[in-house]
Amino acid sequence: MFNAEKFIEEQIAKVQADVKGKAIIAASGGVDSTVCAALVGKSIGNRLLAVYVDTGFMRKGETESVDKMLRRLGVNHIVVDASDEYFEALKGVTDPERKRKIIGEKFIRVFEREAKKFDAEYLVQGTIAPDWIESGGGLRDTIKSHHNVGGLPDDMHIKLLEPLRDLYKDEVRKVARALKIEVAEKQPFPGPALAIRVMGEPTRESVVIVREACAIVEEEIEKASAAGKMKLPWQYFAVLLPVKSVGVQGDIRAYGYTIAVRAVDSVDAMTAVYSKLPHEVIEAISSKITNKMKDKVNRVVYDVTNKPPATIEWE
Repeated sequence: MFNAEKFIEEQIAKVQADVKGKAIIAASGGVDSTVCAALVGKSIGNRLLAVYVDTGFMRKGETESVDKMLRRLGVNHIVVDASDEYFEALKGVTDPERKRKIIGEKFIRVFEREAKKFDAEYLVQGTIAPDWIESGGGLRDTIKSHHNVGGLPDDMHIKLLEPLRDLYKDEVRKVARALKIEVAEKQPFPGPALAIRVMGEPTRESVVIVREACAIVEEEIEKASAAGKMKLPWQYFAVLLPVKSVGVQGDIRAYGYTIAVRAVDSVDAMTAVYSKLPHEVIEAISSKITNKMKDKVNRVVYDVTNKPPATIEWE
């Protein structure tokens, strides 16, 4: 049986023993990286700098929300706007594996720059077991390269520290609850962010579309859950498909994009089943997306695939 309090005690002692200098942490504001920030912060105090990188692919209001949350936690942190770099690096890139590797390499280069300014020799990451399992290696097949594992460059000039490497998501949440972290129940959000929720090249225009669609999916599902109409899924979001279809707006022919809605229930992210959302919730999501973005989107579909055979994210 996993003991969160014992794990916290052991990791604080281990980090204190292993890290004698300064460290920076890749802080996304998700459960994994926030737990890491709290653990390592308790271990080395102000010798830790949390670095939140705004890639341009973040959810609606995410950057401002994470900045405020890190302030409340009392974590020494900075926000780095690297959006121009990321859009430039991903120009013309459509292959999911290439996207993930480019994003992973870019993250490291940004962190190396900030580490040099802070005089840090360690990079803390919130890597958990499913990340390195799905990224392959040895006898394991590569399902998808997680940006913080398979996307890491070979010529890194900073030492990695991964306190949560052997934990699964349900265990990380137990640690978060024990640490009284406010994002303990926050739904997972992939490191590559909305770049992998745009099927194809993630342009500024396509990211704006999927960002708004994701916000609508989250808002409608959370509203229905709060009203007691349904249980909150483990993860829920929108995906922009690289296809257009014929529709009608008023009496005029429309030719717009398709949004796929995905909601799943899981415990550890290794397997998942699609959420049986009430039809009225799906209808509300569809109507709001197509009304709010009627010049861009004219069709909404719901993904009813389990993991396996699918993965949770589409890319």
